[in-house]
Amino acid sequence: MPQRRARPTSKNAGNGRFGRRSGWLRTPAPPPPSAPTPPESATDTPPSEPSDTGSVVQAALYRDGVRVSAPDTLADTFRELREQPSGMAWIGLARPTERELLSLAEEFDLHPLAVEDAMEAHQRPKLERYGETLFVVLSAARYLDTPEEVDFGELHVFVGPDFVITVRHGAAPDLSAVRQRMEESPELLKLGPEAVLYAILDAVVDGYAPVVAGVQTDIDEIETEVFRGDPEVSRRIYELSREMVEFQRATRPLVGMLHSLMAGFAKYRTDEELQRYLRDVADHVTHTSEQVDGFRQALTDILTVNATLVTQQQNAEMRALAEAGFEQNEEIKKISSWAAILFAPTLVGTIYGMNFRRMPELHWVLGYPFAILLMAVVCTSLYVIFKRKDWL
Repeated sequence: MPQRRARPTSKNAGNGRFGRRSGWLRTPAPPPPSAPTPPESATDTPPSEPSDTGSVVQAALYRDGVRVSAPDTLADTFRELREQPSGMAWIGLARPTERELLSLAEEFDLHPLAVEDAMEAHQRPKLERYGETLFVVLSAARYLDTPEEVDFGELHVFVGPDFVITVRHGAAPDLSAVRQRMEESPELLKLGPEAVLYAILDAVVDGYAPVVAGVQTDIDEIETEVFRGDPEVSRRIYELSREMVEFQRATRPLVGMLHSLMAGFAKYRTDEELQRYLRDVADHVTHTSEQVDGFRQALTDILTVNATLVTQQQNAEMRALAEAGFEQNEEIKKISSWAAILFAPTLVGTIYGMNFRRMPELHWVLGYPFAILLMAVVCTSLYVIFKRKDWL
């Protein structure tokens, strides 16, 4: 696995696209007007705020790159964010419920189409802008050593002026490590949601490196198995080819997404150091995408070679069977020839062995020599005939 790239730092905090610019700051909610206490007989009750915590992996509020609180529920996160207009909320969800996503959509004004995609999952990597919010779909990957296969996970990221929401469908990537890295780099986290988006992209792309190494090892093993004649290698080639197709779907769109994101960073004059590191991520994605393309071509070539070797092996087996059949046929011809030769004297002996009183040659003085001579002539004639036909 390649060494992790150094973390960027910058002194130009607040100049990013999603920085703390006054036009995008969330204004604190005005205090509710006082109202008389409803009578006990009233049937209307105020709606309760969302309190689901089952899918909330972690939620935290940050100010100037430092964590200021870690609410336990989405409702607490919303309330504290309203109370701190200069802060940023980073909410991590894993397979959230529809109620949780709808509460987030209402609080942060998320577009219904993006929320629908986050609910259904199974989306291809893409980058879409809905007003002031970016919606990013990423496909993360990890290599499982024991089954020797690639496991893919889907990650949806909502990036707004003062919030980052991650919706994870799958085990990868490990966003807790991303959060720890950012909290250890307050100068980077101070840049706002765009810096968090960079860190997530960097983590997803870095996660491809072990997958590439594992797949390269698998291909080397497959090449050995192909020339060793392993009968199960075709199935392994097919399964790995399908994984490479999925890997291509994860990496190829990411190249264009990062270039679009870099253009946006340049347009909104995002911190220059952050732009450099985003370009570095784009370079790594391009390199990974090229490697995946090479893997697919290599697997195609290996499958062709394996088919050729299997065909050659089948031809050799058929040739061996044909030769064995030819040899068996030759033996059968020899046996049949000798059987026919031995049948002639048996036939003569059988005829003269019948106990009939009135048979020609029975009382003939030359009867016995004649029978022997007849047997010899028939046997010799059959031997000559079979010899000329190469049966003997």
